[in-house]
Amino acid sequence: MKRFLTVFLVIAVFVAAGVAWFVNRTPSSPFDNAAARPASTPKLLARGEMVARQADCVACHSTPESKPFVGGLEMGTPLGSIFATNITPDKETGIGNYSLADFDRAVRHGVTPDGRRLYPAMPYPSYVKITDEDISALYAFFMDGVQPANQPNKQTGIEWPLNMRWPLAIWNAVFVDAGVYAEKPGQDPQWSRGAYLVQAAGHCGACHTPRSVTMNEKAMDETSPAFLSGALLDGWYAPSLRQDHNTGLGRWSEDDIFQFLKNGRNQHAVVFGSMTEAYNNSLQFMTDDDLRAIGRYLKSLPGEPSRDGQPWQYVQTQIDRNRPGAQTFAAKCSFCHGPDGRGQNEWIPPLAGAASSLTFENASQINVTLNGSGRVVANGIPDAYRMPPYRAQLSDKEIADVLSYVRSAWGNHGGAVTSEEVKALREHTDPASSNPIVLQMR
Repeated sequence: MKRFLTVFLVIAVFVAAGVAWFVNRTPSSPFDNAAARPASTPKLLARGEMVARQADCVACHSTPESKPFVGGLEMGTPLGSIFATNITPDKETGIGNYSLADFDRAVRHGVTPDGRRLYPAMPYPSYVKITDEDISALYAFFMDGVQPANQPNKQTGIEWPLNMRWPLAIWNAVFVDAGVYAEKPGQDPQWSRGAYLVQAAGHCGACHTPRSVTMNEKAMDETSPAFLSGALLDGWYAPSLRQDHNTGLGRWSEDDIFQFLKNGRNQHAVVFGSMTEAYNNSLQFMTDDDLRAIGRYLKSLPGEPSRDGQPWQYVQTQIDRNRPGAQTFAAKCSFCHGPDGRGQNEWIPPLAGAASSLTFENASQINVTLNGSGRVVANGIPDAYRMPPYRAQLSDKEIADVLSYVRSAWGNHGGAVTSEEVKALREHTDPASSNPIVLQMR
């Protein structure tokens, strides 16, 4: 027994030492940590600014009231609140002292120069695929194209011992793929460009891919049918971006996708919820070629009929005011969305056949009915049409009834909404700002 305990203790010491080394090691970087900062040319800065737009850095690292990139945005997690950090080139409170290698490790591996692990709310599981050239350009932009701002970072609201970050090293080893995006054999350049934008800087899967109980995305690319198949996040349901007829893009053409990304609207839908900020601050600034490449890639992702259900078909529905919710729909909704549920061309979205009316996840429809939608700002001009908030006008039961009506009319089959579901989101969501949120990055 003594010999056994001795051997066990020796093994335990070696294992503990190995774990300590593993969780505290500095990830490798292709950049020289001691190298002088390369000179920033106008072309490099422009490329870096575009990568920052593709990655939508400004949306998470700013607030509507703040200067760009100074941090402070609160993000809720199951463990408590965390706050986005200052990523301006300020040397005291920002990243002004980062070398290119430091910046690379933070963006692509989630590790700061002092060895602190970043929570994967920073989407480094996607950013790890960004190319070295784009990382270099992004670094140049943040160092020479962003105004420094002395703004101390806020402390997280996660209590000890849950705030210990060393377990994230193990989480990363299990769930984060290594290496930049690699083009797939046999695919054309436009498809490859779209795949790169979606999987890397665009980090579309961070919202649109379901997560496991360990909070990792269930898939990181098109090799799995779970990738971009739709997910519930922060009180919104990010729909499938695959060719699902009901809940995805199955009825959208490549040009429909392009119009949605370019203008924030098309004949099928208008951006709302978290997608409004993504459009206002990111998508509309991207090149037409890149947006069309994204459309090309998304149209290649097959749907899953067993998950999506029987294909939707429009069914003419007369407003029966004796049905629960029908009277509310006639009074509050039909003027804009039409008594036939078909909306007003591309300006006001249809409710008939909308993905949010066909998916069993009803959070988006509850949330937007309670809190309204933010302003869509295209080319600096706020739109004239906005979904108003009804949290002060309608009770939980009235909202549940009208949404149950919408989700069962015109061939919709999303399922009923309960008062309890409305109450839960009423307590945990806030009204959308009526002020346009478009942040200048310089």
